[in-house]
Amino acid sequence: MMNRCGLLTVNKEPVPLKSIEVELEVRDHVATVVSTLNYENKEDKPVEAVFVFPLPGDAAVCHFSAKLGQTQIVAEVKEKQEAREEYDDALSSGQQAFLLEESQQSPDIFSLSVGSLPPGESASIRLEYVTELAVQADDGLRFSLPAVLNPRYQPQGSEGSSVQVTSVPASLVPYSLSLSARVSSARPVSKVESSCSLDPLQYLNTDQTQATIKLSAGHKFDRDVELLIYYKDAHQPTAVVEAGQTSAKQGSLMGDPVVMVSLYPEFPQSVMSTVASRGEFVFLLDRSGSMEFSLNNSKQEKTRISSARDTLLLLLKSLPMGCYFNIYSFGSSFEHIFPKSVEYSQQTMEEALKKVEEMNANFGGTEILMPLRHIYSQPCIPNQPRQLFVFTDGEVGNTKEVVDLVKRNSGSHRCFSFGIGEGASSALINGLAKEGGGHAQFITGTDRMQPKVMQSLRFALQPAVVDVSVTWDLPKGVSVTALSPPITVVFQGQRSLIYAQLTGQSSEAAEGSVTVKYSLAGHPSQNQLNFSLKPAEDTGSTVHRLAARTLIRSLEMEEREKREEKDGVKKKVVELSVQSGVSSSFTAFIAVNKTDGEAIQGPLLRRNIQTLSTCKRRRCTTMQGFSALPPPAQPHLRAGGSPLEQQELVSQMKCLRKPVMSLINAGAKSRLSGRHSFEQQLGSRYPDVSLNDDGATASQSPRDPLLQLVSLQKASGCWQLDPALAAALGKTSEEVEKSKPALVNNEGWATILALIWLHGFKMDAKEEWELLAMKAVSWLRAQNALRVTDCVDAGNALLGSSVQKDALGL
Repeated sequence: MMNRCGLLTVNKEPVPLKSIEVELEVRDHVATVVSTLNYENKEDKPVEAVFVFPLPGDAAVCHFSAKLGQTQIVAEVKEKQEAREEYDDALSSGQQAFLLEESQQSPDIFSLSVGSLPPGESASIRLEYVTELAVQADDGLRFSLPAVLNPRYQPQGSEGSSVQVTSVPASLVPYSLSLSARVSSARPVSKVESSCSLDPLQYLNTDQTQATIKLSAGHKFDRDVELLIYYKDAHQPTAVVEAGQTSAKQGSLMGDPVVMVSLYPEFPQSVMSTVASRGEFVFLLDRSGSMEFSLNNSKQEKTRISSARDTLLLLLKSLPMGCYFNIYSFGSSFEHIFPKSVEYSQQTMEEALKKVEEMNANFGGTEILMPLRHIYSQPCIPNQPRQLFVFTDGEVGNTKEVVDLVKRNSGSHRCFSFGIGEGASSALINGLAKEGGGHAQFITGTDRMQPKVMQSLRFALQPAVVDVSVTWDLPKGVSVTALSPPITVVFQGQRSLIYAQLTGQSSEAAEGSVTVKYSLAGHPSQNQLNFSLKPAEDTGSTVHRLAARTLIRSLEMEEREKREEKDGVKKKVVELSVQSGVSSSFTAFIAVNKTDGEAIQGPLLRRNIQTLSTCKRRRCTTMQGFSALPPPAQPHLRAGGSPLEQQELVSQMKCLRKPVMSLINAGAKSRLSGRHSFEQQLGSRYPDVSLNDDGATASQSPRDPLLQLVSLQKASGCWQLDPALAAALGKTSEEVEKSKPALVNNEGWATILALIWLHGFKMDAKEEWELLAMKAVSWLRAQNALRVTDCVDAGNALLGSSVQKDALGL
């Protein structure tokens, strides 16, 4: 039987999406993205094209239009069911129609239906959204254009209907992508980096505050497009006031001015230099089959699961004595190393590391709810604040259910999340951290997981900020309505965003101020920002749309939490979505070509557009959250829906392996049940899949020298003088022992040698080993009789380095 995956649909017809053009405008930390999708129907019958694709989970989709020849149709936001019915009515009467809707299960997945595209005709779809850019560990701002949509695992029993997704080879994406970006700021743009190939940065003025950059031609669809934007002088607190729309009602969100405040708290150095010695650290590791693939699709690169194992080694070595910890791992089921969290000691650390070394990506699907519920069912340990670290490639279909669970338990813990590999759900990773009062990180392309995770551990070891309050000082006659949820977490150097609606009149020369107060390590602190109430002239409606998106997401969560009054909250969301023109889970964009013209004749063929998924083996699944549209009335039946064709399609799908690219099923409205896992649909759980495509077991690569040295450290912080340490330092046991100064104990000498090696040869990875080195220094300080100066001199002579005693912290 012919394998029909690839450029062709199940009926061996070409898919109609030809190209995607993206224009990006970045102003400080806010990005406006305009995507143009160009379609062409080369068939002899009218087609309906359906494209399921990812967007950033926190994006505010605010414009959708279609151009047919010289006719421009701008979509309206309507209640979702009403929009669907209007779309079907249009197709039934031979009109052209376009429908854009957000997934019910995850706000980072959208479905675009292009209905009744006549033979030989082209259409251009314009989609616009605005989003905030996240601050990275090195002060860069991260913009990600998700080109990758991995099929999402839907646990059994989860609610939500589905759209069928199958898969084809990544190299055969039938459409092209171009991207150009314009960056502007009050501060100079120092550089722009990317995991993809870029043309050189072009400055537009002499002070370098404006620049343009383009994605190089020939982009391959094997990764998300990520830009890291760096400004000189890093980040400063700002406030932007945006005037209300004159056409909107005064007193409404869109009619009143809105202010966006960005704060970057700076904590006292005396507090930052201290590390908490308490805490319960719970690590939750994804061991589903997709964790077996490499971070950037290269056979030379480490797999996601092996990188996660290395990271757990660093984490366990960096934990402070006196804390508690446990490690959970999950897939279709879950397990934990200890029945409950245990005190950190040499014995428990060694036991945990032994189990971690044995962990593989052999747990099947991605059912994260079960382990989370088990963790939250465990009583918290008095005076040991719970810190949860979640590592996952984010391929889940029940995102909102998971995030809601974390929010319900946010009072008992902080949650730090890590999205591993291309296609990790931004809605899941950001949602876990936001609702859990922690911090989110994404590891893609050539990123190393360890420095990003260690930054989050430093955040977790910082004293918790409590009693956060926001107060406003505004001119008489001006009142303020908060649009953002209350701030519950503040981290050193990380941005805190506040949106607020300003009601009332004031002179343009008037000023206001906002103050954030909090308690840090028992000391009251505050950050204040004064700002002008004069509206900015060049922001359009960007701030209003971001504020509306923030309020919509809060209301959607409130609707899911309430057992009663759900309809009232849903009505508020629909009204706000329609008023602001920003998408929600209860609304959709609908555009119908109502210009006079002949009805489109002939049977309507359904053509489904491939979207990228990164995994190297193929599999099939269902995409959750899109209710199937009811079929239009005769005679415009969608082709490809006979039971025989559907049966043949299912038999083809069973031969598919792990996903490379998601392709919506060309069958009519039938679909496999979304209540079964990928593996159940394929009839197996691929328990021990090899990295190599030929089925051979991948060989274990030699351990990184840094990790080799770290693996030898004891829980107390010291190293032992033994042949393994000598080998890690590149010396023989005889050389190491002969160089030891007289009257110095073996452990003290070994520990100073390890610190000298780290400072002398691994300064480029300092953020990875800094915490475990601090623990070593604390151990050394407790050794009163140690001759530190003699040891450092002898160590430098042995290792061929020139590290100063002061640099070691001694």
